[in-house]
Amino acid sequence: MSSYILKRILMSIPLLITISFITFVFINLSPIDPVEVVLHAQGVPNITAELIAETKAMLGMNQPFMLRYLNWLVACLQFDFGHSYVTGKPVWSLLGPAFLNTLKLTSVSVIAIIALSVVLGVISAWREGKMMDKSIRGVSFFLTSMPSYWLAALMVWFLSVKLDLLPTSGMDSLKSYVLPVVVITISFAGVYFRIVRSSMISNMNEDYVLYGRACGLPERKITLHILRNSLQVAISVFGMAIPIILGSTVVVENIFAWPGLGTLSVKSILSRDFPIIQAYVLVLAVTFVLFNTVSDILNAAMNPKLRKDL
Repeated sequence: MSSYILKRILMSIPLLITISFITFVFINLSPIDPVEVVLHAQGVPNITAELIAETKAMLGMNQPFMLRYLNWLVACLQFDFGHSYVTGKPVWSLLGPAFLNTLKLTSVSVIAIIALSVVLGVISAWREGKMMDKSIRGVSFFLTSMPSYWLAALMVWFLSVKLDLLPTSGMDSLKSYVLPVVVITISFAGVYFRIVRSSMISNMNEDYVLYGRACGLPERKITLHILRNSLQVAISVFGMAIPIILGSTVVVENIFAWPGLGTLSVKSILSRDFPIIQAYVLVLAVTFVLFNTVSDILNAAMNPKLRKDL
């Protein structure tokens, strides 16, 4: 098992280096001059050629491209993502708290999504083709097809404006979690519910289920075996739920003024704060690869055959 884990980690390194290089290339291909962004943010009234040259030297932009990339990559490994062009603060001092805030929101949402998906998936599978199954699938399809921004606006209008039950923005209390978590859960639970349901139905028709019933095993034990085998398929999908939701919170965070990565990224894009944008993309990439690796390792722990395929 340890050799499998080592191989998965080693396979992730070239992918992360490639993503970091592509990110650096695209940022540097931007027609917007970072020097002008810095000088405008500092409120410099007269931008001269000498001032531009000094600022380029300060930012290290007069160095060869590959040298700049390597310096940036080595600095990133030490959590030094440079300084914001707009505020002048270290990028990590802005990105770190925002990342933790988004991770809090994402973690609560993922727990709600997994719980709801598993419960509804099991119920729907056991009632396959019946009214309960059709009702759950119909409601799931309807809610999943609703745009998250429309659903968020509707819930704010009804629960916050009309009924005055929940706060509309910020993260000052536990109540602040309710609206964004509900919106994210509704948006994603339908997808994972269908995966659990399909996996349950597939396993319910396997020979080991018929054999277990023929041997007189209690239905509860058979159900646990079916659920365990079904979750092997769903674990890899659930493992990717956190990074997917982490990268999809932009709309929800901006609607509910949640001080997370989504809000910070939009502000950085609008203000052309390239160091923060670079760091944001890199952090998301690392998160995706990390959770994908963890889900693969969990799958391999549950199914030894997967270790031999690597």
